[in-house]
Amino acid sequence: MKKIAIITQGVKINEEKGYTRFAYIADILARQGFQVELITSTFQHWEKKQRNINGFNHDFTYKMKFIYEPGYKKNIDLTRIISHKILAQNLKKYLKTCQDFDLIYFEIPPNDVARAAVSYAKERNIPAIADINDLWPEAMKMVIDIPFISNFLFCPFMKDAEWVYQNINGIIGTSQEYADRPIKNGNYNIPRKVVYVGIDLKEFDDGVKEYSNQIQKDQRDFWVMYAGTIGTSYDIKTIILSAVQLKKKGYQNIKIKLLGDGPLRKKLEKMAESLDCNVEFLGYVPYKKMAAYLTRADLLINSFVKKAPQSIVTKVGDYLASGHPMINTCSSREFCKKVKSDRFGINIEPENTIKLTQAIEIFYHHPKKRAIYGSNARVIAEKEFNREKAYLTIVDLVNNCLMKKK
Repeated sequence: MKKIAIITQGVKINEEKGYTRFAYIADILARQGFQVELITSTFQHWEKKQRNINGFNHDFTYKMKFIYEPGYKKNIDLTRIISHKILAQNLKKYLKTCQDFDLIYFEIPPNDVARAAVSYAKERNIPAIADINDLWPEAMKMVIDIPFISNFLFCPFMKDAEWVYQNINGIIGTSQEYADRPIKNGNYNIPRKVVYVGIDLKEFDDGVKEYSNQIQKDQRDFWVMYAGTIGTSYDIKTIILSAVQLKKKGYQNIKIKLLGDGPLRKKLEKMAESLDCNVEFLGYVPYKKMAAYLTRADLLINSFVKKAPQSIVTKVGDYLASGHPMINTCSSREFCKKVKSDRFGINIEPENTIKLTQAIEIFYHHPKKRAIYGSNARVIAEKEFNREKAYLTIVDLVNNCLMKKK
């Protein structure tokens, strides 16, 4: 039985906040007959606290290993960089005690943690597969974009990224843009596949059944909803300003519902409270309840600022599964093309209150358009974002890399 290490700094376990991608990958590989060890941090990224490791239900199909990381309070600051560095060092120490892994499957970023994983794979002469779900330092430059100085500050991240990309045996990207990043400066023949973050469609639908009746909605109301992080990359400010304009125009029944939490939530809540608008911050809700909220909406917004480097993000799968149309302000060419070609929404210029207000009005006044685009969205969710089917591509790549090693 081949033994695989799955290495990720961030994964949701049991009832924690966060994303389940790597836990799902661990489970599906275990069910395919591999012996799997999921290696992650003691620090819970989304809740910004140390995990109670002894409090978990360990009824998994795979083994769990927690590596100590001191933690941090903000998504972008020096403390986080130091915390990841310590995690990388501790991971390296742990891997030195492991002599029986046949393949390493790892998340990047964090880049230094990824480098520790690939270093082990090179020493052991075993395959390493990168799962790329963000680009560092490209994403960091959106927040700290100072000519020359930013390049200097982020040089270590770029060096780690390039070294990792030149020393891997396979690529899984959560978008085509991410999958293509490692071949930008070489390593052109490396196998690469796109597997969207996606969703467990059954879990989503179960959540809708369980919680829909608990969500009260006036029949006259038209809900426009955003779900996700309330932070620097996500343009919640324009949504609020659009809500002001809609109310001025007399749309008393158009209600903006914001699901999620993040570093800018309190600031934006105060902004909304100071203005005359129908905006409600619902905060973080458990995944299944979020699914029910999304299906009770009429229209969804995938809202990003102009400089946001994101491509096809986690929430897209949930949005599509809800069966409602999407207004997209993400500037990713890949995703904009998909929105247009698959006809599940419309693309508009980011940070443009007038354009967003007009887009909401268009969908408000055209229920048939909403129905068509919503139906298309659900079909795409079932075909391309359902993990049960889509993640088999990861299994195939793992098998291929192991076969080449023989």
